[in-house]
Amino acid sequence: MSLMTKRATIYLDPKLHRALRIKSVETSQSVSKLVNEAITLSLAEDAEDLAAFEERSHERLVTFEKALKELKRDGKI
Repeated sequence: MSLMTKRATIYLDPKLHRALRIKSVETSQSVSKLVNEAITLSLAEDAEDLAAFEERSHERLVTFEKALKELKRDGKI
């Protein structure tokens, strides 16, 4: 374990914990490594979402009501 790691206590659903332990054994990876990888992937997805929001921040805002009116006007609903 790296000197740069931090210890944390987390509470897992017992079935998730069991599956995580099984995956750890089957993949020869520590539970910590699997959890770190899952967290990293989750945060990367969040970063991608935030980037997409930022990219589209200059687009015109369309309300749900206006979108419905446009669909009705165009004969889509």
